[in-house]
Amino acid sequence: MPAETRADDSNEAIVAAWRAESARLVGALVRMTRDLELAEDLAQDALVAALQQWPTTGVPQNPIAWLMTIAKRRGIDHFRRADNLRSKLAELDHARGGEEKAMADLDAQVDYIEDDVLRLIFLSCHPALTAESRAALTLRLVGGLTTAEIARGFMASEASMGQRIARAKKTLSAAHAEFDLPTGPERTRRLDDVMAVIYLIFNEGYTATAGADWMRPDLANEAMRLARMLAAVVPDEPEVLGLQALLEFQGSRIAARLDEHGAPVLLEAQDRTRWDQLLIRRAVAALQRAELLAARGKPVGKYFLQALIAAEHARAERADDTSWHRIAVLYDVLADAAPGPVVEVNRAVAHGRAFGPDAGLAVLDKVSTGALGSSPLASSVRGDLLEQAGLHAQAASAFTEAAMHTRNESERALLHRRAELNLTRVPKSP
Repeated sequence: MPAETRADDSNEAIVAAWRAESARLVGALVRMTRDLELAEDLAQDALVAALQQWPTTGVPQNPIAWLMTIAKRRGIDHFRRADNLRSKLAELDHARGGEEKAMADLDAQVDYIEDDVLRLIFLSCHPALTAESRAALTLRLVGGLTTAEIARGFMASEASMGQRIARAKKTLSAAHAEFDLPTGPERTRRLDDVMAVIYLIFNEGYTATAGADWMRPDLANEAMRLARMLAAVVPDEPEVLGLQALLEFQGSRIAARLDEHGAPVLLEAQDRTRWDQLLIRRAVAALQRAELLAARGKPVGKYFLQALIAAEHARAERADDTSWHRIAVLYDVLADAAPGPVVEVNRAVAHGRAFGPDAGLAVLDKVSTGALGSSPLASSVRGDLLEQAGLHAQAASAFTEAAMHTRNESERALLHRRAELNLTRVPKSP
């Protein structure tokens, strides 16, 4: 095999190993060192060593064990250079239970490693951080994305994203954030924050806030991976399983959301044979587990209910087969469980499909659009309902207004096309 091909294969293996295992690596190192920045530095040192050695020596049979060994050795070297040599070495040796023994048992200690990942997820979503910083730090520490990848995903410069991540780490340090898992009500609250961050990442990938592309599939796929990881380490929470199911149901449509020219395709016009059946099967399995837990008395909430709604779309082989009455009922339940303007706008869509456009407009008219800020959501839904009602001039105005509010170029083009189409349907004056 040519040397260049072997190097390329090694680099792909390194990236794959890092993306899949970096959370376990950093989490274990934080547990040992009790220092987030040091842990990430040690993990990065191990990655650099892999980039230097694997193209020559080949990919080891157990990449994460190799990376962990290198990182631990670099950690020992670091503490040997520190002034507090004796205490730090004792702490590290106690935490790891002896380097060779710990490495030999690494693969057997699945629960412990998973606890490290869960701790890292909760640390990334500390309440001292803003939602944006939580998302960036989660993608960096748990998702294994580089600063450049995160910056591209959120349409920011690499320098500004690097500063945001650095500030987040300093904030955690200033807040004396503990790596130990929170308990009781604090754990519940932080779990809600964790799920909210993963959901935010997915939504930004599914429909980008700004830029030329309607979607950023890399972000959506990373959010689905994070949701599956969270469900693996918190397997007895129906809301976590509901989040996984919701993201996978919606993520299954990604390939069908653009036509051959790259233009957006709305849900009812999508070729459903292009929906990802593996993701749908995963989502169904997660939702079924959530339903079993709910039947045993475990509380459910907005993610579980939204997953039930998404499941109705997945069951329909054709758009005309969609049970909009069932979806409208579920949105009514969701509106009681998690009230908010976005839920109400989506409830208007469901009622419009189930009971006619006037019913949808009646729901929409009660929504406080000020709470949605500059979002184009309410205007675009109003245009859709007015179009159904045959009020094409008004629909065109609503779509034009929505286009003025969006910062996403693909969405703006779609809204302008819908406005123009409705204008062609306006009856001409005699």
